[in-house]
Amino acid sequence: MRSVNFERTRIRLDPFIYRGTGIYFLTICCDKRHAAFTKESVGLWLAKWLTRCAANHAYSMHAYCVMPDHLHILAEGTCATCHVPKFISEFKQRTGYPYQQKLGRRLWQPRYYDHVLRRPEDIESVAWYIWTNPIRKGLCAAPQDYPLSGSLTSDWKKRCAPPKMWSPPWKRPGRL
Repeated sequence: MRSVNFERTRIRLDPFIYRGTGIYFLTICCDKRHAAFTKESVGLWLAKWLTRCAANHAYSMHAYCVMPDHLHILAEGTCATCHVPKFISEFKQRTGYPYQQKLGRRLWQPRYYDHVLRRPEDIESVAWYIWTNPIRKGLCAAPQDYPLSGSLTSDWKKRCAPPKMWSPPWKRPGRL
């Protein structure tokens, strides 16, 4: 009988893609998808660290949403020295270590999902995809009602969603 290895292969672009002034949609999941952020205070603590780490690494935070078991981020590098893996690594360390010390369990999965936006005009629709995630999960009726979503670049709560909503590549019809 033949042994089959079902381990996922790492799918990463050339490291050069993750440097500089790119725009990235990122999803970071909690270890074993446990609901670490059901308490608003824990989600606000996480958002505070996200803001600090983004500033430390010169990223504009166009949108974020802290869900109970994962985090969505839409970030844009503002200079040539920006580096997504360094930004995310610092963020995960700054939040994961104290979480483990306090609760005795890992906070984050080892990897994260990234999607490089090819066109800056997609920022608005991707941001609204992030902000409407709590609605799709039944956590609120309007995105503005969810306390763990935000933007550091726009007053998004006063704007309307775009007519055509964005969908991540892995959720599009016809994808395997």
